[in-house]
Amino acid sequence: MNARAKVVVTDFLAEPAECERRILGDIADVVMLDAKGETDLVGRIEDADAIMMYHVIRIGERTIDALRHCKLIVRCGVGFDNVDGAAARRRGIPVANVPDYGTEDVADSAIGMSLALGRGIHFLNSRLRRGEGPWTYRQAQPVARLRGRTFGIIGLGRIGTAAALRAKALGMKVVFYDPYLPDGYDKSLGVTRVETLDELLRDAHVVSPHCPLTPETRHIMNRDTIARMPRGSILVNTSRGAVVDPLAVLDALSSGHLAGAGIDVLEFEPPSPDHPLLLAWRDPGHPAHDRLILNPHSAFYSEEGLVDMRVKGSENCRRALLGTVPRNIVNG
Repeated sequence: MNARAKVVVTDFLAEPAECERRILGDIADVVMLDAKGETDLVGRIEDADAIMMYHVIRIGERTIDALRHCKLIVRCGVGFDNVDGAAARRRGIPVANVPDYGTEDVADSAIGMSLALGRGIHFLNSRLRRGEGPWTYRQAQPVARLRGRTFGIIGLGRIGTAAALRAKALGMKVVFYDPYLPDGYDKSLGVTRVETLDELLRDAHVVSPHCPLTPETRHIMNRDTIARMPRGSILVNTSRGAVVDPLAVLDALSSGHLAGAGIDVLEFEPPSPDHPLLLAWRDPGHPAHDRLILNPHSAFYSEEGLVDMRVKGSENCRRALLGTVPRNIVNG
């Protein structure tokens, strides 16, 4: 490669691009766009030799068709539903993700939410802080011991496996539903495989999806599937926002069917200020105020994980620019 290449970081990050330039600076100019939407890319991305993108924006067919000589699009994260992989494939552009940057962090967040909800920690803190009710554990009754309860995982990939090991360490019975996983993982991890989603939902005290967003998994947790969970159970989502229907969660919290919910991701972020889930969460008179944990798509975050994400994404761009086959292609 004779001329210097151009690597564009589309969103989420702004200057300084220390990680990216440390890895790419000898062969490429790194441009940080900090775009808030796809329209912000027009006239700024067409000559990119490689693209690193995060979760703030979506890159669709029109943007991809305007790329003149792009060799790789890296989605710096696990989920890649915000890039049109099929359009990129038609143009001969590989799309890769970074599947291993924040495995521990997301799993820790899922377990942390489960503990805060399952032990009544969030509920009591919320009520006592606003002076609601007596200073006693009885406000949270009944709280069941977590040891021996069932932790249900939808999708036993890297993060699902990490969550399973953490739940096992707490003494919980771990079951998982993943029709695409080959046989034997249950035996190697000491967890229980179920053949249908119904089997998982029937007995799970906690349900934690760790699956990608696909047409099959969109709103896999909806009014019907949540209703199949035991009354008093907990739903936690640290995967992709559209895997869970937030209005179904709100209904289940309102009725008391769900004892708690932890939501780190929503389909549209940031949500509208008048989103029903937010309005209920902010209303001291609504059950969601004390039983819902909302986080701003932060389960992935740790300082170490953020560096890993940037470094691994940059290293994959370097491979593509130097003519080496990139890793973790998801649209092949």
